[in-house]
Amino acid sequence: MPPSSQLRVCVLASGSSGNCIHVESATTALLIDAGISARETVRRMEAASLDPAKLRAICVSHEHTDHVAGLAQLHKKLGLMLYANGDTARAVRGGEDLPWNLFSDGCPFAVGDVEILPFPLPHDAYAPVGFVLACGASRLGIATDLGMPTQLARERLRGCQTLVLEANHDEMLVNSSFRPWSLKQRILGRQGHLSNETAAALLADIAGDTLQQVFLAHLSRECNNLDLALLTVRRHLESAGLARIRVLPTHPDKPSDFAEC
Repeated sequence: MPPSSQLRVCVLASGSSGNCIHVESATTALLIDAGISARETVRRMEAASLDPAKLRAICVSHEHTDHVAGLAQLHKKLGLMLYANGDTARAVRGGEDLPWNLFSDGCPFAVGDVEILPFPLPHDAYAPVGFVLACGASRLGIATDLGMPTQLARERLRGCQTLVLEANHDEMLVNSSFRPWSLKQRILGRQGHLSNETAAALLADIAGDTLQQVFLAHLSRECNNLDLALLTVRRHLESAGLARIRVLPTHPDKPSDFAEC
């Protein structure tokens, strides 16, 4: 458990097969997204020595299956509060039967002692959002599906000590892949996904004196690999004089290490 007024994060799953992030303060635990089954979520939490019984809520970034696949069962199994904006709640398959707590983008709300600020992101969903979570002076930014770094996203993520940021693909690998041209256009488009290079440039732009560590999230299995993503981002940060920032991996099939801010 983190000290008072600190946040601790563990990425339980990241990638097109499912996304789920565990965040906790000294008194509050919650999930950002629930894209793996309830059983697998509980298994991974227990593997990371996290207690599922302490969870209070799930905050949903958008309605795509890799972010909501375990949502209904986790709510049923653990009695968790569910948070989303109205468009996302309506777009979740079966979501009309769930007891949503609706938030408005740009308006902060609280789960226990954690304040959560949702902000809009450009992605091909109904109303996708990123989140900034705060507890005392600790700030964690999460943006795992976005086609381009908007000025608003820069403003919201700037000042965070820890980020979970998408580094989905290498552009050369996308262009040389056997994927249909329409899918390549979607991935590379303004409502698609961030490349390694674009993620690195965004980090260098917003790091300031505050950013301490970043998890690279939502890596493509076909058009990226973990070593390439880590190398690309670390080299870019080093060339910008930001070698002090820890660049941390996430995984589709197991929890990440913990980070505190």
